[in-house]
Amino acid sequence: MQEACDHSSTSREGHAEGHASAAASAGRRVRVAVFGASGYTGAELVRWLLRHPNVQIAAATSRQEAGKRLEDVFPGLRGQTDLAFSDPDAALTELASPGALDFAFLALPAGASFAYAPRLLDAGVRVIDLGADFRLRDPDAYRRWYGLPHGAPHLLTEAVYGLADLHGAQIAGARLVANPGCYPTAVALALAPLLRRGLAHVGAGDDAGEPVIIHALSGVSGAGASPRPEYQFALLQGNFWPYKVGSHRHTPEMEQELSALAGGSAQVKVLFVPNLVPAVRGILATCYVRPAPAPGPARRPAAAGIPPDAPLDTQVLLALYAEFYGGHPAIQVLPEPALPQAKAVAGTPNCHLAVRFDPHSGYIVAMAALDNLAKGAATQAIQNMNLMAGFPPLTGLEATAQWP
Repeated sequence: MQEACDHSSTSREGHAEGHASAAASAGRRVRVAVFGASGYTGAELVRWLLRHPNVQIAAATSRQEAGKRLEDVFPGLRGQTDLAFSDPDAALTELASPGALDFAFLALPAGASFAYAPRLLDAGVRVIDLGADFRLRDPDAYRRWYGLPHGAPHLLTEAVYGLADLHGAQIAGARLVANPGCYPTAVALALAPLLRRGLAHVGAGDDAGEPVIIHALSGVSGAGASPRPEYQFALLQGNFWPYKVGSHRHTPEMEQELSALAGGSAQVKVLFVPNLVPAVRGILATCYVRPAPAPGPARRPAAAGIPPDAPLDTQVLLALYAEFYGGHPAIQVLPEPALPQAKAVAGTPNCHLAVRFDPHSGYIVAMAALDNLAKGAATQAIQNMNLMAGFPPLTGLEATAQWP
């Protein structure tokens, strides 16, 4: 499949939102370019950016489709834009100059962003990379998992991991944002409240802890637009199967970010089993963790009205999640008995979460559903741009899922 935290920043984001609203209402516009606009993620970016009240698309690039009108390649854009695809190298030469562009979205394969990000940054363009090139902080890990030498290791120290609902304060001031992968977005959002409060038994110091077990389902659009034999309709319809068990490239990204969420000397390991299902869009991630042994009262969600000595159960966990994600409109914590489903978030920037404590097994089960092309890629990138530009985080992203 395509490889397409500071929670305390909520109050600062809320304070800035008043100023951002004024900027948006004043009609301030930013010029953006989408490099790699002919893939599924690039097309999704263009679709959302066209409806953004504060964005002008200066260029949409594609080496294969250069010269063709976007509406001729993507019929759903007919009547929405007069843009034609431009060659990425020609666009880079034109736009990598001071004042030509405000933001660049790089929706490119692994290894391709190295040719574009440094030049754009040198020209004062702020870059949001939707690929994998700046997600991993360790260039040796990038080489191991992607089979390529890292082409710009000097930029890794300043690249901000763009999980918009957890790292808003850092993203707002960033020059370079590494947009998360779709699976890591779902998994990190599902587990962040547990890891931040120390409620999950994960490794720290000499304590090996237990691996986080992740069973995830994804639609076929996560594999990208390049055709492969196993994605033919005759094989995909009515079929589903696991793939890349123990070898998926999102594994080190998950471990890196979950460890950061757990803090201290945490070394979170994951057992990740992705599965392809006969659907176009959507991810459903189910994560299983053991509770930490005897967590202290300070870790309990006091503001949620739960007694500090209350035993761990589903109601305590739901209260914790509701408190943790309060003020984040793109994240909805579902009350009992509701559980996440992919169709309820398809075509939206939203993530639906649920959490349960299973007393029979002793496991906590955390679940997340999102659209892999939207919250898992394009709309999260635009949410990051909004934070960087000083617009309200969900400007241009208002949407309701189609049902059925």
